[in-house]
Amino acid sequence: MSHAIPRPADTGRDAPARPNAVVAVLAFGGIVVALMQTLVIPIVPELPKLLNAESSDTAWAVTATLLAGAVATPIMGRLGDMYGKRRMLLVSLVLLIAGSVTAALSDSLVPMIVGRALQGLASGVIPLGISIMRDELPAERLGSATAMMSASLGVGGALGLPTAALIADNYDWHILFWSSAVMGAIALALVVTLVPESKVRTGGRFDLIGAAGLATGLISLLLAISKGADWGWASGTTLALFATAVVVLLAWGYFELRTTQPLVDLRTTARRQVLFTNLASIALGFAMFAMSLALPQLLQLPEATGYGLGQSLLAAGLVMAPSGLVMMATAPVSAAVSRARGPKVTLMTGALIVAAGYVLNIVLMTELWHFIVVSCVIGAGIGFTYGAMPALIMGAVPASETGAANSLNTLMRSIGTSSASAVAGVVLAQMTTDFGGTPLPSENGFKTVLAIGAGAALVAFAIATFIPGRGRTADGTTPPEAPAPDTLDTPPTTGIPVHGRVRGTESTPVPGAAVTLISPEGHQLSRTATGTEGAYTLQAPTPGPYVLIASADGHQPQAATVTVADRPISYDILLSGTSGLTGVVRSADSGTPVSGAVVIVTDVRGDVLAGGQTDTLGEFTIGDLAPGPVTLAVNSAKHRPLALPVEIGGTGNTRVEVELRPGANVRGTVRGAGHPLTDASVTLMDAAGNVVATTTTGLDGAYAFADLDTGDYTVIATGYPPKASPVTVSGAGVDDHDVELAHQAEQRETG
Repeated sequence: MSHAIPRPADTGRDAPARPNAVVAVLAFGGIVVALMQTLVIPIVPELPKLLNAESSDTAWAVTATLLAGAVATPIMGRLGDMYGKRRMLLVSLVLLIAGSVTAALSDSLVPMIVGRALQGLASGVIPLGISIMRDELPAERLGSATAMMSASLGVGGALGLPTAALIADNYDWHILFWSSAVMGAIALALVVTLVPESKVRTGGRFDLIGAAGLATGLISLLLAISKGADWGWASGTTLALFATAVVVLLAWGYFELRTTQPLVDLRTTARRQVLFTNLASIALGFAMFAMSLALPQLLQLPEATGYGLGQSLLAAGLVMAPSGLVMMATAPVSAAVSRARGPKVTLMTGALIVAAGYVLNIVLMTELWHFIVVSCVIGAGIGFTYGAMPALIMGAVPASETGAANSLNTLMRSIGTSSASAVAGVVLAQMTTDFGGTPLPSENGFKTVLAIGAGAALVAFAIATFIPGRGRTADGTTPPEAPAPDTLDTPPTTGIPVHGRVRGTESTPVPGAAVTLISPEGHQLSRTATGTEGAYTLQAPTPGPYVLIASADGHQPQAATVTVADRPISYDILLSGTSGLTGVVRSADSGTPVSGAVVIVTDVRGDVLAGGQTDTLGEFTIGDLAPGPVTLAVNSAKHRPLALPVEIGGTGNTRVEVELRPGANVRGTVRGAGHPLTDASVTLMDAAGNVVATTTTGLDGAYAFADLDTGDYTVIATGYPPKASPVTVSGAGVDDHDVELAHQAEQRETG
């Protein structure tokens, strides 16, 4: 095993003359790389036309960057440890500039892919920058600086989308890549001028076999993940790539354990702190990217879907942009929490904030400000976690291995983001809704993706509980570990009593109600069921805030925050009963009941809550509805559909009366040369140009359109050269709207 070349005497760390400048330059370099990764997003739909290639081929402009970054990140980290981190940082920025210029000069597919691959090779800038900070900054500056550098990935991504959309909408698309080249050149000049070279080196020789094996395994794995949806998850190509990845990575791991100078020191990686931090990084990378996939699509889908907001790509990017600023703002807060409580606590806190943001988004997704708030909450959580992970890694590895260790951690995040893209793609492709004949991801599909993102963040939280409490030292020793959070699933036998009664409507006791006490982190602490008088008693382990949840059949569940002191607390819970909707559907012209009408109730977001049909008397009843506003939609044959708002009362049934108006009609005969035309096609279009219906004439040349709204229409008949004629529908409809078709010569004569 190689050893680090010793630094000069004393503490081994000579602070640079301008630490603030070093931090700013390295963070700027990280933002430039993150911008590079997002700048192509606005033009992806246009690439087939811009490059004169198939869309399946132009997708490689994104895939090439992903694969190149996955390979380059660990290799650049190892080369930085061996030959100088600043040197490899400069090489990465040169590759970024070269790739940007190549893409900027391209008008065909191959140079574009080459340019994007070269840009991807610059992905090692962020882990290299973090490693330089460890070597060069004073200890009191390291925490906040590495947190800011790590968060720059999210900052650049959040700010890059609106910037790239603005350029793509107003200028030639090549400007995107020229801008990347210019910013890369600025970063290169600043690094040359202001960033010193680290004296910490491992020396030795480069593990070429290990690099080739890792590259092969990673490319196989990420290619299968990123292209599996296009090729088919059960296709021979996808399965072969997964199998190749497993075999090659296992062989690579065996080789790395036996070589004296490995590319990645797996023994160090297997340390508890490094291992569980990297596993948490995969889950957090997944959670972070779920937001990047779901939120912009929801913002851009048409408003007519009922859940889309109909925003442009630029507007969607501007909505997401504040999250990047929040990430940057939370970086010093993350560092302060890490200093006070340890980076493990910071990582767990950030994971919970991310999960809370996704849960909030499931509830709030109808207004622009909802998405701004949600993205900022998730951004704050990501800022916490991304600041904690490099601190955990650097607290567990020697200074001579920080480049490789941080690069591997960055790679773990990339694997998480790639997996998120694949999983979200499958979910949104399977859970669709029909919109004008075009399948679009449904609202429930997006909610599922958001729920999966929350689940991934909670998985990261669970994994982080296994990280040693205050981190390991560089020599691998473990300080005393903080106790893991309480995860009781059964009531404790001792504690501070929390008691009271669960009551229903008119203060009647609710027996058999389930009452649960949970911690603010979501762990179940105590659980019971009420007795015949609605009474309950739970035990809180210590003083502090808790969440009390009560539920019972036939009632709406309730949750409340209770603060427990050092003495028993009494807290009564009031459960509201479920409500119902009843009514009758009649025909507006005659007042007769309409039987067999379909009745649907939706909430304010458009989700269907319940449905049913009217009976022979036109009556309907729908139960188990929560109080509040809903939309009632009624549809029946020979009547026009109707939707109206209804306010469901707090208790009992709300009754409504619905009147459906009969649909109007347009009837007539299509003739040619004075004779009825059989099998002539007749199309009815409304005033907006939408096709309302299409029919074919019978043996007598007759056609008919029924169940129409009043208004202006156009009847288009074909058989001879087509002929369009306007018609206005009012009252009961229009009869005898005949259409006379003629050959072109006859039309010219009559014209």
